[in-house]
Amino acid sequence: MLKENVNDLIAFLVVAQERSFTRAAARLGVSQSALSHTMRSLEARMGIRLLTRTTRSMSPTAAGERLVERLGPHFSEIETELNLMREMRDVPAGNIRITAGDHAVDYLLWPALQPFLQAWPDIHVEVTVDNALTDIVTGRFDAGIRLGEQVAKDMIAVPVSPPMRMIVVGSPDYFSRHPVPQAPADLQQHVCINMRLPTLGGLYAWEFSQQGKAIRVRGEGQLIINPLRHRISAAKAGIGLIFVPEDTVAADIAAGTLIQVLDDWCEPFPGYYLYYPSRRQHTTAFSLFVDALRYRGN
Repeated sequence: MLKENVNDLIAFLVVAQERSFTRAAARLGVSQSALSHTMRSLEARMGIRLLTRTTRSMSPTAAGERLVERLGPHFSEIETELNLMREMRDVPAGNIRITAGDHAVDYLLWPALQPFLQAWPDIHVEVTVDNALTDIVTGRFDAGIRLGEQVAKDMIAVPVSPPMRMIVVGSPDYFSRHPVPQAPADLQQHVCINMRLPTLGGLYAWEFSQQGKAIRVRGEGQLIINPLRHRISAAKAGIGLIFVPEDTVAADIAAGTLIQVLDDWCEPFPGYYLYYPSRRQHTTAFSLFVDALRYRGN
């Protein structure tokens, strides 16, 4: 009975995390029908409903959320201890699960990940690209990568990038039809390509600062689209202005396909941090991963 419950509870935690039988079944390597049967059997044995299912969504009930909160950290600790036992081998090995936004993955994590995987073939890394402010403890991630201001105070935070700047750019075609903005407030008269915040649901406010004066601007436009690469493509097509990390458009600015404006309002700020719970014991594999990403300055 205990073995059956443990296996089913592990499956339940994956379903609750993914909020999808399709994604959970893929992670567990089982069929959707088998996983659905497992969840029904678990609910029947416990005598309580753990999941709310509709034709379009699936989410834990209040009892299911309580089970996730109470059991999730314990299973995570067990998994960590098992990985630590594997560290008794001569060659570092183990599994590392990371969550990060698309910009951090494309411009920071991926360049570091390629040589890391080649150097340590027995270390397996799973990367989840998610621009939401994911709870890495509930999600059973080993670590996340976010901007410093987004990292909770109770986490260990390791710098993994230099300071950054967000800048405003548009295409030569766009500026042939619109005046160049002289101050952030002018953006309210321009066509702005926006992104929606996945966690809060509102539109991302463009944040500017100059000599200690901070301004937040929400411009309007025809297009709201979250993937960074699509916003850049839309700006190059002349659809509107974008507010993006400087490194993502540096080559386009140099080539003249995009023009930067409001430069004196775009001050640098602390960049990305790798963060993880302070109370968790980590494997040699994870320590090597942190060291590979750590930013050491110029």
